[in-house]
Amino acid sequence: MIRAAQERIHDLFSLAETEVRRSQDNLSQRYVQLARRIGMRYNVRLLREYRDVYCRGCSTFWVEGRSVRTRLRAGRRAQTCLTCGRVRRIRFKHRIAQPSASVGSQERSIPREEAVLVDDVLESGPESELDEGEDP
Repeated sequence: MIRAAQERIHDLFSLAETEVRRSQDNLSQRYVQLARRIGMRYNVRLLREYRDVYCRGCSTFWVEGRSVRTRLRAGRRAQTCLTCGRVRRIRFKHRIAQPSASVGSQERSIPREEAVLVDDVLESGPESELDEGEDP
């Protein structure tokens, strides 16, 4: 029963997505309401991808710019439903960009102290050989 409920929820959300792209009527809202009701009846959690695409107040399927307004401010994402006016605030963390896995990024991943030591060894290597009495 749970697997059938999950499949039906998936089908209803995909129908809601196609309806909201095709027309402006409230059929997509009805699909979301049915999916939520099935989830509550069979105690099935909605996937995160489904929880983030509808208003929890009026069950409107959100389309950016048409039915929801999103603002980023002070470490929060505020989504305002343009149908009922409900605001949903979600905290997010700022991610630090990691260097890509190219050849040049390997040099960047070395801590600065170690890089200085490596440079000192490379610079002092040929000079120490010349100082030992070898003529160029």
